[in-house]
Amino acid sequence: MVRMLLVSILFCSPLFAAGKVLIIADEVPAMEFLAGKLKAGAGVESTIVTQDKLPPDFGPYSSVIVYIHGKLLVPTETACVNYATGGGKLILLHHSISSSKRANKQWFPTLGISLPEGDVSQGGYKWIEPVTLEFVNLAPKHYITTHNVKYQKRIPYQRSDVEGGERQLDGFTLPDTEVYLNHTFTGPRTILLGMKYTDAKSGITYMQDRAGWYKPAGKGWVMYFMAGHSVRDLENPAYAQILVNAVAYQPKL
Repeated sequence: MVRMLLVSILFCSPLFAAGKVLIIADEVPAMEFLAGKLKAGAGVESTIVTQDKLPPDFGPYSSVIVYIHGKLLVPTETACVNYATGGGKLILLHHSISSSKRANKQWFPTLGISLPEGDVSQGGYKWIEPVTLEFVNLAPKHYITTHNVKYQKRIPYQRSDVEGGERQLDGFTLPDTEVYLNHTFTGPRTILLGMKYTDAKSGITYMQDRAGWYKPAGKGWVMYFMAGHSVRDLENPAYAQILVNAVAYQPKL
């Protein structure tokens, strides 16, 4: 009886997003791994498609995940923006925010993001690989960053958008991955994760509150998680659980 009650509470909770997930990808093996994690962790079935195989209607999907390394085609852009602003939950991974998307007219305005031109030392956007990258939990009371998440270590971190000194925060490390520096917000959002990276050449350490966040978009939501350069990133237990939680979580306007 108790078990039945717990199951009922879970699936009736506003935190749990029942339904199916659509994954749009141009690097499929990593998303096949993620789909397995979503099935095991949230009981959610996923459909993986490439940009030339988009379904005519995203309505049946409780979340749409975008994992596109190359060019974001305009029909994909339009369908994803319409899905989010119409009330859906759009989850973007890794290179779904990258320089190749500058050519898209709707993408960055919907996300509230810009990638400044210029030298990285002057705030310009830059990507670097391979690197070792640390991620920290900046929302220690949030479902996405805490539910069943077992962090590997404590990491000294100075928030980039909040005054105050360096603190020891829960986090995890990803080796042989890729960092994106100087993502610039053009509007408010809920911050979930920060990233810490030390450049081997300059010795400069970057700590930026840009590695995980979500924001409203019209009637729906956009979420972003920076990690995901390869399957290796997704194999990290803490990060995999964070993505499971993101699919399960239902924000409220």
